[in-house]
Amino acid sequence: MITGLALKTLRHRGAAFAGAFVALVCAAALVCACLMLLETGLRGGIAPERYAGAPLIVAGDQNVHETVAKSSGKVKTKAKPLSERVWIPEATAARLRGLPGVSEVLTEVTFPLNGHALGHGWESAGLTPFTVGRGRPPRGDGEVVVDARSGLSVGAALDVRGKAYRVVGVTAQALPSQDTVFFSTAEARRLAGRPGLVTAIGVFPRVDVSPVLTDRLVAYAGDERGTVEFLDAEQARVRLISLGGALGGTSLLVAILVVTGTSALAVQQRRREIALLRAVAATPGQVRRLLGGEALLVGLVAGVVGSAAGIGLGFWLRGRFVELGAMPANLRLVVSPFPAAAALLAAVVAAWAATRLSVRRTARIRPVEALGEAAMDGGRLPLGRSIAGVLCVAGGIVLTLVLSGLETEAASSPVTMLTALVWTVAVTLLGPVLARVATTLLGVALRASRAGYLAAGNLRTGPGRMASVMAPLTLLVAMTCTILFSQTTMGHASAAQAAAGSHADYVVSGATADGALIEAVRRVPGVQAVTSVVRTSVRVGLDKYGAQGVDGGERPLGQAVDLGVVSGSLDGFGARSAALSESAASRLGLSVGESIRFTLGDGTPAELKVAAIYSRGLGFGDLTLPYALVANHVDDPSGTLLVEAPAVPRAALAAVAPVVSPTEGTGTQTPNAEVNYVAMGLIIAFSAIAVVNTLAMSITDRSRELALLRLVGATRRQVLRMLRLETLTALVVSVLAGTGIAFVTLSAFGRGMTGSALPYVPPAGYALVIAAVAALALVATSLPARLALRARPAETIGARQ
Repeated sequence: MITGLALKTLRHRGAAFAGAFVALVCAAALVCACLMLLETGLRGGIAPERYAGAPLIVAGDQNVHETVAKSSGKVKTKAKPLSERVWIPEATAARLRGLPGVSEVLTEVTFPLNGHALGHGWESAGLTPFTVGRGRPPRGDGEVVVDARSGLSVGAALDVRGKAYRVVGVTAQALPSQDTVFFSTAEARRLAGRPGLVTAIGVFPRVDVSPVLTDRLVAYAGDERGTVEFLDAEQARVRLISLGGALGGTSLLVAILVVTGTSALAVQQRRREIALLRAVAATPGQVRRLLGGEALLVGLVAGVVGSAAGIGLGFWLRGRFVELGAMPANLRLVVSPFPAAAALLAAVVAAWAATRLSVRRTARIRPVEALGEAAMDGGRLPLGRSIAGVLCVAGGIVLTLVLSGLETEAASSPVTMLTALVWTVAVTLLGPVLARVATTLLGVALRASRAGYLAAGNLRTGPGRMASVMAPLTLLVAMTCTILFSQTTMGHASAAQAAAGSHADYVVSGATADGALIEAVRRVPGVQAVTSVVRTSVRVGLDKYGAQGVDGGERPLGQAVDLGVVSGSLDGFGARSAALSESAASRLGLSVGESIRFTLGDGTPAELKVAAIYSRGLGFGDLTLPYALVANHVDDPSGTLLVEAPAVPRAALAAVAPVVSPTEGTGTQTPNAEVNYVAMGLIIAFSAIAVVNTLAMSITDRSRELALLRLVGATRRQVLRMLRLETLTALVVSVLAGTGIAFVTLSAFGRGMTGSALPYVPPAGYALVIAAVAALALVATSLPARLALRARPAETIGARQ
């Protein structure tokens, strides 16, 4: 009986459920897309390209391992991916050739060239396999073979690291995501700069190679060949796990908040109907089951539609991440029933729980009281809601204090979003109180006009309705400002530290380890000093730290760059020295004079003595190491040159090398900033939809009230002006509340990450955010209002409610 009544209610009041349906569809789509990213990080495979023709690849172990003994006595080994390629002894190939069943063994060296091209020796062409379509294979040191996509022809010249090579062949094939240049075997070994080492060994056919494998050697087959070919694949998987989990959790919390607010507004609009049901002897349980059944049906349909849309959204997100370089193009997106099923379940549970929570008090009161409350909304705050609001305020304070002590982006990012959300929930729960206070304060200004007088009266008698409008507006302002300005805060702090610590007038890119470009720059008349910098990442234990290798030439390191030393000294900084940022020293518990053990990007262990601790870690990385040490253990030894040449025109340096300004080339960049913008932009879009949804529902429900105003003499223009003033009042309060939430959150974020509690908020950016929110709110008010006012007032008054 209840199910049949719920179906009839849905059929005859479809417009009343449209808002909840839209919110649930968006929530399900967002959750489904995030779970697809998470599952791809956990289970996604990457197809090999370069190694597709070899059944088995022997290469280095691309992980650093650490064994941890737990208090229970169990021992667990954890692994984290390395950032650079692990090279292995070429002598391993000879041992592999001696194994039974092995018919062929091909060695491979890989090294970066100009642009995105990779260089190889021709002896490894069979790993793909590549064949020569035109010309012949390279034989001399000055000859190369290019792939079919290069656009070069036989006889053309190719400049590589300042040396001209002659194209003697063009392959018949080209790899989808990488450009390939083949050199002679001897020349490839020279350019790679790793004597006696290779990057990988292909084994034909696939056999058991375990007898010749050491601890640092691993055999890769199937899609595992792709992980060793594309080193960023494993890092992308880790990033997707982190991003998918954090974004999914944040999306779910935002969805719950939005759906609960939409359901509360929908129930508020039906208070007369619910009161009438109570008056004709419906029990509270029957009312709750009726509305719960409606919610289950709406949630089920919305969950199905949203899950289907979420799959498309997941593919769109993958495409954007590939464009931004956050994941390789051949990391396949995992599509399974799990994300869609989880999103469907989330939509159904959220709809049911939100409705039951919203109708709880209305269904319990006595019928006569229900009819009285339906006619007049006093805006009284229930005791349970008041307690929940106070608890959320306490939770926001605790999270703010925790956030102010977090010094790593991996830890602070999810807590930042959670802090802003908890404060927003607190404002939402206490919204009617804020609405009454705001109406009292702004009422005098509103009463200056006839439309304002009507708006002030409506706001005073309906604080609950104003609070419902404020909730999504506050969420939109708070989340948008937090997401956007956390990135600007980090970027500004990094740039400021780099600018304060750099003496450079120019930054030259592409400085290779062989020193050719360095010497060319130094020979430019007027150049006073050149500092070489190469960046990488290292692991101390399993924790990852940004690092830089610095060579000041003939000057001490302290004169080359000003790291802001707070302890120790950079005088005498040598091959066995390291310097740490204050943040890294604090996390590692190290001080000057102690030794630090870490793993370089290619898996090579190192131990250096801490010579100094500095304050400008955001601008220069957490670890500063000798340039020679870092350059010998990175895939791409090209870095940047900090050039001190105050009297040299830019054109003079541009004649020998690419040149950018110091502010563009120095300092560490906020990692994955563009990816964060894309991902969190979905939450901003969801919040914007919630704003439009809530305002449209609120205006539509007031059609009889607006018609009555028209009948007693108010013009259409006066009614529209009244509604705009109501929205502007709610907007002012929401902007203040949302800005306050964002400021508190960003201050705590900045205190932990940059050491300053003052966030960097570009005035133009903030003004644009507020203008966009205001425009959205006013449009979402005007359009439904104009539609509601198109009907004749008498017909609207006489229509069924």
